[in-house]
Amino acid sequence: MRTTSPFRLAAMLACLAAVLAAGRYSPIDDYVQAVKNERSASIAFDEFGASDQRQLEEWIRTEALKLREPPVDAVIDRVWKAIPGYNGREVDIGATIAQAKAMGLKPGGNPQDFPWVFREVAPAVQLDELEPAPVYRGNPNKPMVGLMINVAWGDEYLPSILNTLRDEKTKATFFFDGSWLSKHLETAKGIVKEGHEASNHAYTHPKMSALGEARQRSEIARTEALLKDRLGVKNKWFAPPSGDYNGLTVRVASELGLRTVLWTLDTIDWKSPPPDSVVAKVAARAEPGTLILMHPTATTEQALKGIIRAVRAKGLEPGTVSDTLSSARAERRKP
Repeated sequence: MRTTSPFRLAAMLACLAAVLAAGRYSPIDDYVQAVKNERSASIAFDEFGASDQRQLEEWIRTEALKLREPPVDAVIDRVWKAIPGYNGREVDIGATIAQAKAMGLKPGGNPQDFPWVFREVAPAVQLDELEPAPVYRGNPNKPMVGLMINVAWGDEYLPSILNTLRDEKTKATFFFDGSWLSKHLETAKGIVKEGHEASNHAYTHPKMSALGEARQRSEIARTEALLKDRLGVKNKWFAPPSGDYNGLTVRVASELGLRTVLWTLDTIDWKSPPPDSVVAKVAARAEPGTLILMHPTATTEQALKGIIRAVRAKGLEPGTVSDTLSSARAERRKP
């Protein structure tokens, strides 16, 4: 009579132990009990489908109520002017139940470990529905920071800045002065080709509040025509040069289909501060929704990598102005 070797017996026992130790979100424990009770495995799974699945659905519906996060409407704030809304989220109960059943899961355990399927819930009031008003920041619930780079002179630092953005896998919004853009179209096309956002910074970098309506309209419209016709982009933002504007500026920009945008945090890089001081400033002051203003300067060239990493160290993700000001949800980054 052939006997089982000690090694073979040990292997069989190890397999049985692994089955018995299967996680609680599995029907395998039912399978084991069925075998021990000399019932067929199919009966164990049928019982899971008939009884435990009903409990699973009830558990999912109960926990889903606790996980709902309501949307936040866009508002006009007394200090910050126009603040974008932020999508809420809720459990897609049908999709979650279907996925849980397909995986053979059971109710109970830590809800944070359960594979929920969420869907976003848009706010009742979006930024585009607000009256014309400037934007200084994104919604404080959104863990993103917008990188604004106003370009009105020179291009010697742009290649290095673009290399840093590429290396850090980050996108930014470049606000182009029209007169600069008309002379550096190929450079601007390269920036757009890399996935960065191109927006409007007037045409001759004027003090907008000192201009009449016709001139303000011309300054914005001429640059907008270059963005559309020569770069092929559909823009939605106007950044007034030096942050100077008045009510007329906001109205004219709005009539041209643009929302006036400024900044939350100014690096003042045009004064050539030490790069490490700029990084420290960002590390101390960046918050969800912050818009960081920069220019293609030597300071920003040297500080940009540190800026991006300081932002991420705070659990925030740097990106374009459009991404930061949209109501779409963003997950908080693990520092």
